[in-house]
Amino acid sequence: MTKTIFEKIIARDLPAEILYEDEDIICIRDKFPKAPVHILLITKKVIPSIHDLKPEEYPLLGKIITKAQEIATQEGVSDNYRLMTNRGPKAGQTIYHLHFHLMAGI
Repeated sequence: MTKTIFEKIIARDLPAEILYEDEDIICIRDKFPKAPVHILLITKKVIPSIHDLKPEEYPLLGKIITKAQEIATQEGVSDNYRLMTNRGPKAGQTIYHLHFHLMAGI
């Protein structure tokens, strides 16, 4: 099976500007930003989408939200930002590896 671009970044096969990393998540600047602040918060475990998340994986969501709050504060955008994920091609999902977009300055 082909690795997703995020798996390649996690494995350091591709470069990325890493803002945070632990055993469960990695946070990077989007290489092709759609907003002045565009950060990706990515699960290290390959979960195709939010719809595929199992109950035992729900704590990942809390971790991602907490880190999004911290990064928004560090980036100076804690008063106005969007945190979103896409599910399926008609919703704009192009990489089938659970991730969230923190976007601000739009």
